[in-house]
Amino acid sequence: MTPPDSPRDLVIDAVSKTYGATLAVDRVSLEVGHGEIVAILGPSGSGKTTLLGMVSGRLGLDGGDIRIAGRSIAGLPPDRIDAATVFQDYALFPHLNVLENIGFGLRMKGLGKAETRVAALKMLELVGLGDFAERAVTQLSGGQKQRVATARALAVQPAVLLLDEPLGALDRQIRQRLQRELAGLLRELKMTALLVTHDQEEAFAMADRVAIMQAGRLEQIDAPGELYRWPRTEFVATFLGAGSLLDARCLASDAAGLACEALGGQFSARCRAPAASGQVRVLIRPEQLRIACPGEWPAPVWRGARIAEVVNSGEVTRYRVEIAGATLESVALGPPRFVPGEEVDCTLEPDGPVVIG
Repeated sequence: MTPPDSPRDLVIDAVSKTYGATLAVDRVSLEVGHGEIVAILGPSGSGKTTLLGMVSGRLGLDGGDIRIAGRSIAGLPPDRIDAATVFQDYALFPHLNVLENIGFGLRMKGLGKAETRVAALKMLELVGLGDFAERAVTQLSGGQKQRVATARALAVQPAVLLLDEPLGALDRQIRQRLQRELAGLLRELKMTALLVTHDQEEAFAMADRVAIMQAGRLEQIDAPGELYRWPRTEFVATFLGAGSLLDARCLASDAAGLACEALGGQFSARCRAPAASGQVRVLIRPEQLRIACPGEWPAPVWRGARIAEVVNSGEVTRYRVEIAGATLESVALGPPRFVPGEEVDCTLEPDGPVVIG
């Protein structure tokens, strides 16, 4: 992660965008440090693609400001903004070969033919396609096209690289491999990057920090592990993986956490700050809820629970468990141990549940 005192290559300052009566982006602010990769993650209609469009200059601002390398880009056309974009459909020119595609941006910037060729060949080597210079882009696989599109964007040495669902059109195995390769390349080059995706796995695998957007607003921005472990809102909690939300009563509170009661059982929950007694909202992730045969544990949190559903996906088994009228989710490695209708006891990982807010 970029140190707090590092220069900020990209500053998004309270930007807004409206389409008629619809507020697509609502006063969003975030900063991206030099060499940092930040992913914007959210469902369809959350405003993430609109925000990227404003950073690229393809969409104007209705409020706020965006600065790249210290310079405001408000009102500037895309060709005067020090950023380059890699699109999901790659946007390669079919009438140009691989080398000509990579050198296109350099030629537009006035670089000579010989210099362009040297720079483009260097980029080809960097993305592992050194033998593909004269190949027609129509002869490339999806993964190869993605590498060419990335090389073309990097060739112009932008202050900020914008990635618009760059791997979304690829098969899962290829996508996972290219996630590692692309993130490694960007870090090797110390390239500042803003990635837009709806894929949590992609965002977590590639980014130093992840910004969660919903309904045009920035819900939370944090390191991937912190987002999953310490969600600040119910939307972030449920958007990032499975989980069960419970209304719980706070029995006691100290710096270590809360003693809570819910569904007739007592357990500990993590919280960012001591809370007063009263009602709290608690998130329990499936991997934090453990189930066992009755009597297997001396002091479970809940006794007399019942298995409602069992789904085995090979590596893991997912359970839906009914506890005092509520249904919670649990996951365990390996084949199923229990069947629907079976009575079980349930407990929680001691460092598991977290108070939302």
